[in-house]
Amino acid sequence: MSTPAYRVGMIVPSSNTTMETEIPAMLQARETVRPERFTFHSARMRMQQVNPDQLSAMDAASDRCAVELGDADVDVMAYACLVAIMAQGKGYHRTSQQRLSAAVAGSVGDRKVPPVLSSAGALSEALEHLGAKRISVIAPYMKPLTGMVCDYLEAEGLQVHDALSLEVPDNLDVGRLDPARLTELAQKVDTKGVDALVLSACVQMPSLPALQTVQEAFDIPVVSASAATVWSILRSLDLEPVVPGAGALLSGEIA
Repeated sequence: MSTPAYRVGMIVPSSNTTMETEIPAMLQARETVRPERFTFHSARMRMQQVNPDQLSAMDAASDRCAVELGDADVDVMAYACLVAIMAQGKGYHRTSQQRLSAAVAGSVGDRKVPPVLSSAGALSEALEHLGAKRISVIAPYMKPLTGMVCDYLEAEGLQVHDALSLEVPDNLDVGRLDPARLTELAQKVDTKGVDALVLSACVQMPSLPALQTVQEAFDIPVVSASAATVWSILRSLDLEPVVPGAGALLSGEIA
């Protein structure tokens, strides 16, 4: 019997250096406990500075990227930039996913249109799955953008109790942040009375090396935007969302 294999497509900012590291790392860790195998395929949108103008211009290029990934006949497609979606207005991940699905449907002919998801939608849905109502957030953004992310999550029915902004405007610099600092930062953000901690509300801010360590220090779920994206990818493929060493969301212990 052949091993099931899946092609994972990612729409990423041109300056993103983390998603093509952390998503493969999580799914390759999964390969040690489940039989499936995964390959990874990316299309890029131009963005250097994390500001509203560049995020809007970048988002306009996502249709092209979706069509290009459709040419690769991927099995699932993830828009892997959380803030680009959230900066376009509350609930925009639904609009984006529908638009990208339509763009792919118009280009693949008789082939099946793959599920299209986004990191923004994945984080919101993962927190709902965890039963979280009140959360705290760590983000690399300037404070106004962090506020925009928090407003977006609150529009999805969450209450943001506390948010810590690292205020790094350059996207390459975000990708160079040391994930080891997150163990210290997780103690600085106020998590009293919250249901979950979002360790990294940005898929460019590295978090995977610290995710399980921080999880073991807390008695609430600790999630990242990257882990939520993997959770959504696996669910979209009708696979059990289990990845060892990637926090409570992917532990397989939460029904």
